[in-house]
Amino acid sequence: MNVGILGTGNLATALGRAWAAAGHRILVTGRDAEHAREAARRIGSAAEAVAAAELARRADVVVIAVAWEGLEAAVELIAGPSLVGKTVIDCTNPVDFTTGAHKTESGSAAETVARVAPGAHVVKALHLFAGASWPSTAIPREAPVVAICGDEQSSLETAARLIADLGAHSAVVGGLASARQAEETAGFVMRVVAAGFNPKLAVPDVDPALLARAQEPQPAG
Repeated sequence: MNVGILGTGNLATALGRAWAAAGHRILVTGRDAEHAREAARRIGSAAEAVAAAELARRADVVVIAVAWEGLEAAVELIAGPSLVGKTVIDCTNPVDFTTGAHKTESGSAAETVARVAPGAHVVKALHLFAGASWPSTAIPREAPVVAICGDEQSSLETAARLIADLGAHSAVVGGLASARQAEETAGFVMRVVAAGFNPKLAVPDVDPALLARAQEPQPAG
């Protein structure tokens, strides 16, 4: 698969390396052509820096990994007819890293992408994993679960396949209208970390199979 990445930072290069290792071709672009070339160099021989205008045409799926403050301007670089009907995975974190507060009064970053690129099939995913910590193959651990949301089943399936190539499971948590809740989860994680604790320990450890059995009707008498 040709995976187009809009972004040149840590998350973009970490994901690019992992997908390249899984056999995908990586196309990288950004607002600065030199930064895109450097990101492609860091990803490796399977990556190529391309002009923003070429990304949507050449990529099978587009991944957005940019800062919230530059999101609209960045998406405008690639928006157009070639993006219509294409899966676009939004990894943006529109939250204040100090307070954890969401930076929009309403809506979400993912819905912003859908507005700026009408016709694109937007999926919210991978925003909870910073480039410095995802993916990590150095320490064996339980496969992470990536919450995703979107309105197009085929695009959810495409995102799930790419997430599986990262060694993770996907959990569909709703349509694109659920993206704000998913983004606010990142703010919650940041608040727990700021308080000095591991956010993994701030939510219940629930086995879905046991929970399902507990909810089954019990025989009378």
